[in-house]
Amino acid sequence: MGRILVTGSSGHLGEALVRTLVAQGREVVGFDSRPSPWTAVVGSVTDRRATRDAIEGADAVLHTAALHKPQVGGLPRQAFVDTNISGTLTLLDAAADAGVGAFVMTSSTSVFGDALIPAQGTPAAWIDETVAAVPKNIYGATKAAAEDLCQIAHRNQDLPVVVLRASRFFGELDDAPGTHDGRCDDNVKADEYAYRRVALDDVVDAHLLAMDRAADVGFARYVVSATTPFVPDDVADLRTDARAVFERRAPRAAAVWRDRRWRFAERVDRVYDNARARRDLGWTPRFDVDAIAARVERTGSVLTPMAELVGSKEYPGSAYHLGRFGDTGG
Repeated sequence: MGRILVTGSSGHLGEALVRTLVAQGREVVGFDSRPSPWTAVVGSVTDRRATRDAIEGADAVLHTAALHKPQVGGLPRQAFVDTNISGTLTLLDAAADAGVGAFVMTSSTSVFGDALIPAQGTPAAWIDETVAAVPKNIYGATKAAAEDLCQIAHRNQDLPVVVLRASRFFGELDDAPGTHDGRCDDNVKADEYAYRRVALDDVVDAHLLAMDRAADVGFARYVVSATTPFVPDDVADLRTDARAVFERRAPRAAAVWRDRRWRFAERVDRVYDNARARRDLGWTPRFDVDAIAARVERTGSVLTPMAELVGSKEYPGSAYHLGRFGDTGG
């Protein structure tokens, strides 16, 4: 690929992508409504002229720009529609008209919504690409709609598009600290690599592979999460005694947890399965729960190298980055 446009270049993933592409010597243009050292063009994806100017000459688009779940409590729902749906449509049309060869959209496992929490007394949900999206807040609903617009752009405008449904990769404090039964935030984040978290470094790798393979893929959606040590046969026990399953499936990590007086979650309600992304994209995540355990043992930190570089980010309309949590709708 030649010139690459990265939208949302002032955000967590956008900055990480621009950093990586610059380090590789690639021609990259960062586009964001907020200025930053990684943003060459300040503008909004909702602005048709600014978007078309930014995309001119681009061979690929990595579309990370969005309003996010932490902003649900502080911004009107219409703002999510404007940015996540209308902004994505504006960008897709501009990309198709410009003859862009690859379009990668960053989506979220939040699109699964209510499918992520099974009814009481039932097994944990095994989440892969066959599970239907059931959004439960405006963020999930607008990301799901944007995914459908991507599919239509491929069908009707012949634009190669790959949608990556990334699980959580933020470095900020967890958004539900009262639910962790006394576990510290590092403990919780490390736990999540077994079933619902992914390293920022690995999300970057997935995007670059998706960009390179978009023409062959045509259109597809992929779950992007750390490789779980769990298997489908574990789902019943994960809902009732997840610690025992963790000890059995991840003994190396469990040993590190014991040394640090950490505890695994007592119950797990969902497990993300990344097998299809690994198979189709040739993606090999570097950070699973054992790799995180080794990093904690070596450095004392759960943050991966790229997460340390990018650091914490402010979400406009939210005090989330400060550890003050509003109503994010789940």
